[in-house]
Amino acid sequence: MRRRSNTWLLALLALSLCAAPAAAQTAQQKKMQSCSVEANAKQLSGEARKQFMSQCLSKDSGNSQQVRMRACNAQAKAKALSGTARKDFMKSCLSNAALAPAQPAM
Repeated sequence: MRRRSNTWLLALLALSLCAAPAAAQTAQQKKMQSCSVEANAKQLSGEARKQFMSQCLSKDSGNSQQVRMRACNAQAKAKALSGTARKDFMKSCLSNAALAPAQPAM
């Protein structure tokens, strides 16, 4: 009986290890599908579609938290803000950046 339960545990462990890469593939597949839909909407084909898909799949979201934080920090530094004024500016800047659509880098 004990041997049978060990076999089941090993089988479950193997299945759980195989399931982890599937989640990462799913994220990539979603990104691929999203880029494909966008390329279709722009009616791209041939070399133009290939270039667009390559750029779309390679870029991280231009609106990611890290990108927004860098941009807002640079603006705050340029304005020489500090203390409460900087804190208020950063809060406003980050919330506004979250609402703004990502601009394509070309």
